[in-house]
Order: sequence, then C-alpha cells, then structure tokens
Amino acid sequence: RYRTQREAVADLFEYIEVFYNRSRRHSSLGFVSATQFMQDWVVAQRTRDAAA
Repeated sequence: RYRTQREAVADLFEYIEVFYNRSRRHSSLGFVSATQFMQDWVVAQRTRDAAA
C-alpha cells in the first residue's frame, strides 16, 4: 500500500517506463523489444563502420 498518490504514480511510472516498455515487443520496431532493437542497431553500426 502506498502512503501517497504521488508515491503510487512514481512507482507505476517506473514500472511502465523502465520495465514494461523496454521489454514488450513493439510493432513499430519490427516486433522486437526496445532493448533488443537498440542492441541490434549498435551491432549493425559497428559492422557498417568496420566494413568502411
């Protein structure tokens, strides 16, 4: 139980932004998580730079 509404909102915001949105699959990202999309992007950039 939360002591204040602000405490509850902060906890909910943290869950949504830190956990849920980073782990859920996004259709706009090709149905991969934001974390996986970023990891794939970094690898692609390094591969591109190494080939240049």
